[in-house]
Amino acid sequence: MSMTASWIDPSLVEALGWALVHFLWEGALIALALSVSLRFFQSARVRYGMACLAMLAMVAAFGVTLAVSVPEQPATAPTLGAAVTAGLGAGSGMAEPVPGILARIQSALPWVVPFWLAGALLIGLYRVGGWLSAQRLRRTGVCAAPPRWRRRLGRLARRIAVSKPVVLLESSLAEAPVVIGLLRPVILVPAGLLTGLPADQIEAILLHELAHIRRRDYLVNLMQTVVESLLFYHPAVWWVSGLIRAERENCCDDMVVATDGDAHRYAAALVALEERRPVGREPALAATGGQLVNRIRRLLNQPEEPRGAAALVLSLGLLLGVFCFLAFAQQSKPEAPTELSRPYRKWLKEDVVYIITEAERKAFERIRTDEERAQFVEQFWKRRDPRPGTPENEFKAEHYRRIAYANERFAASVPGWKTDRGRIYIVQGPPDEIEAHPGDGFERWRYRYIERFGSGVDFEFVDSQHSGDYRLRKGPTVKKPLKK
Repeated sequence: MSMTASWIDPSLVEALGWALVHFLWEGALIALALSVSLRFFQSARVRYGMACLAMLAMVAAFGVTLAVSVPEQPATAPTLGAAVTAGLGAGSGMAEPVPGILARIQSALPWVVPFWLAGALLIGLYRVGGWLSAQRLRRTGVCAAPPRWRRRLGRLARRIAVSKPVVLLESSLAEAPVVIGLLRPVILVPAGLLTGLPADQIEAILLHELAHIRRRDYLVNLMQTVVESLLFYHPAVWWVSGLIRAERENCCDDMVVATDGDAHRYAAALVALEERRPVGREPALAATGGQLVNRIRRLLNQPEEPRGAAALVLSLGLLLGVFCFLAFAQQSKPEAPTELSRPYRKWLKEDVVYIITEAERKAFERIRTDEERAQFVEQFWKRRDPRPGTPENEFKAEHYRRIAYANERFAASVPGWKTDRGRIYIVQGPPDEIEAHPGDGFERWRYRYIERFGSGVDFEFVDSQHSGDYRLRKGPTVKKPLKK
């Protein structure tokens, strides 16, 4: 029994179904070509253009396949051989099909199309909801920005050749600066942001939003929304779309740096902006879009290792999976990572537990062999070496010195590195001042400056049982220096 409604021509359903099936390998090939090409280019503008072309190629491939698959006489249902020939196209170079396999695929087409329609409809409704949410942001809980900032925005717009008028509003609902609209663009900034950050940082953030307007990114974002809704079932579509978003933010970052000239100040502005923002997704183009950590590393000329190989493996794996499906071969399970040996388990769970990032930890846990783990550990310390040209890795040496000191001085019912004092010491280093009252079971550590928290940062520890196991009671707070 077919799930297809009676008002849809069966021949059109079959043509659409074959187009959906064949787009599996078409999309994988396009993503594979893009992944290989990206390895030869570092420019954000070039990579962004290539990703946009790849997405257009996906739409074109699907459209051409659908057009070729539609029979010349829609009233007559095509035979199996005609459907296959139309779906693959003449001159495809493919060997004679196996009737049993293709017959099974064809029999599933009436079920494939309704599920695709339902998925496309749901994602389309979700996107419409996002658009309505953006429009609500534009109208609700907003007020005009102070005149001096409207004048500054006008000057910034002229600097990067934005000719159309741009409205600057403060919003009680926006969580980060966003730009909404194409014909009448509006920049929304969270209420209090214009007075909560230094003026030069705010100008850099506004430049980023103006760059989106200057580049007409709203149109490309709209194209992505449509393609993601129609071809939602293919992982390569989401990978290419994510790449477009990431490189779009990089392009706007480059425009800000080219205009303002200070990459470090702009990176500081992004960090400050992210710290003010609660976790969530923006419904429009925002300065905090993309992978913020990667953007900051790129601005500071500390890019991550290239990820083109991962995309290449993804595309090849998807393509191979499609061919295995067509051949009805039993797909073997991927080899599971071997259990961590004791040295690497200790390294992950003890040595670097306070300094390894979540992304690094997950990547390390996915590694399959000790040889690859050794390479990972080596690269881990190299990325943190303040002076790569010297024989000694000063960061690594200092880190292990802190662990040894913590184990020697702060051990109680647990090893020193596990205690609160040990953790703070390993992460932040020796305090600048210590106020100790052993009889009262109290210590206060003061750091003159910690990058994330500012100046005069306190950590207070108490040992209510007088067992030597001091627990963190309070910190960090910002106060005046201790009296000597």
